[in-house]
Amino acid sequence: MRSLLTVLGLSAALLLTGCGFQLRETADLPAVMAQTQMVVDDPYSPLARRVRTLLEQNGVTFVSGSQATAILEIPVDEVVTSVLTIADNARVREYRVSHTVQFRVVDAGGQEMLSLQTLRQSREISFDEQKILASSREQEYLKEDLANNLARLLVSRLGSMSAEPG
Repeated sequence: MRSLLTVLGLSAALLLTGCGFQLRETADLPAVMAQTQMVVDDPYSPLARRVRTLLEQNGVTFVSGSQATAILEIPVDEVVTSVLTIADNARVREYRVSHTVQFRVVDAGGQEMLSLQTLRQSREISFDEQKILASSREQEYLKEDLANNLARLLVSRLGSMSAEPG
């Protein structure tokens, strides 16, 4: 019985490695980002909150003003909902939720460390008139998920900054 469990455990580990599964690692951020100021229109947006959390988990301390060694600017954090299809009764059947974020990083002297980057993701969703409450809640979950995905991509892009010549 014990050898069967061992074989099953090793098989599961082999399958997970074979499919490309990896535990999420911390981002390898450049040392200059240790004291970062984040400049964003809405610091309480889902994206800004998630970026802050992820960067803090990677050892970044958020400061303001002259204490900052790097400035993360997020001039665009925009969520747009657009209609895709309309039913016979002139009601929305499907729509798309798109989230676009632009960001760049400059050092304390204003020297650009990472030029303006654009990340965009969108999801399509069906609208069911019979389940209006569920549909609106689903849209909120979708927006949160898009913000989380974009925040992870943003932090990953910041991690690649240290690998770039510059």
